[in-house]
Amino acid sequence: MADASTALVELLARHVPQDDKEREDLSRMRHFATSLGEPFSRAQAEAHFTGSAVVVDPTGAKVALLHHAKLKRWLQPGGHAESGDGGDMEATALREAREETGCRVHLHPTAPRPLDVDIHTIPARKDEPEHRHLDVRYLVVAEDPEALAHDPAESFGIQWLSWDEALARGDEAPLRRMLSKAREALGAG
Repeated sequence: MADASTALVELLARHVPQDDKEREDLSRMRHFATSLGEPFSRAQAEAHFTGSAVVVDPTGAKVALLHHAKLKRWLQPGGHAESGDGGDMEATALREAREETGCRVHLHPTAPRPLDVDIHTIPARKDEPEHRHLDVRYLVVAEDPEALAHDPAESFGIQWLSWDEALARGDEAPLRRMLSKAREALGAG
């Protein structure tokens, strides 16, 4: 995975943060990209890289948010890197978006890649200690928005929302920042 780690370092080197939180998180993520033995593995107890996506309909007027079952919050689709992703964060974000929305998706052609980065703490559960997700986020387009569906094992539901509705459900600044960046990238007023 040395090539994947190199690609991750290069990806993070190109990203331009928008605010102090993202700047601090990006700095920490750059450190983790070179210091973690297996940056894409859930076996890394302290932290590991994840990929997520702001999923929009083809018009860019609606965004899909899911009600996360474990965290009990409205969030963008996303999750853990898997070996089949080969350390490619775009592949992780696209796979997670497909799995969690039921839609065929592709990267938005002109949005920054990545759109956003964020470190967030995942609380301890059962046999999993508290740890950090080093989340690399992308803007993706659902090709078939009518296919929107959720996996009951992962979420309580998923909905297409207007930008204002999605921002109102955003319960923390990094989520609202990411949604605002997506909206701006689309010119969706």
